[in-house]
Amino acid sequence: MKTANLTLVAEQIGKKYRREWIFRGVDLTLSAGNSYTFVGPNGSGKSTLLQVLAGMQPSSAGKLTYLRNEQPIDDEDWYRQIVLAAPYLELIEELTLLELLDFHRRFKPFRNGAEPLELIEQMQLTHARNKEIKFFSSGMKQRVKLGLAFFSEASIVLLDEPTSNLDRQGAAWYHDHVTRLIAPATTPPVVLLIGSNQPSEYDFCPNVIDVMQWKQ
Repeated sequence: MKTANLTLVAEQIGKKYRREWIFRGVDLTLSAGNSYTFVGPNGSGKSTLLQVLAGMQPSSAGKLTYLRNEQPIDDEDWYRQIVLAAPYLELIEELTLLELLDFHRRFKPFRNGAEPLELIEQMQLTHARNKEIKFFSSGMKQRVKLGLAFFSEASIVLLDEPTSNLDRQGAAWYHDHVTRLIAPATTPPVVLLIGSNQPSEYDFCPNVIDVMQWKQ
């Protein structure tokens, strides 16, 4: 799969459940080579906004446009460009780690043609390569989710509460790999979107956006 520099344009996007607006009036242009962090209190709608921007949930108002070289792309192609790591994301727990990565790359290849065993080493989980995911600790599962996000060939990377369940060593591993992901040498450049309340998760990010501005 060949990826390209992408841009996401949100025009007056809103989301409501029943009669309550979670957010409304969101105007954003998010472009490759940049990182953006959405902050706000628990329950403010950060996760919902990320999912709407990714096309994983429909918006209740407004328009989302996904562009490649300033030309609109269709939804089917858009989904091929996205990868998500989040606490609520489920892994296939009956598979071993090696089987999971081999399955994943069939529909979303890894960057630079990397092989599963290489990535398992990068995740620092070599000792667990033949263990079923259901026997992993919560921290190990989070490292797998992040690894799939960091190493997949995708142009849009979404990280929701990325250091959830990680210890200090795991958080340092996250910080090392997320800063590599947005380095100027990364090809293709990515749009990195983070939902967080922890400054240590986004201290490298120049674009910090408070979702409370869209609570009406």
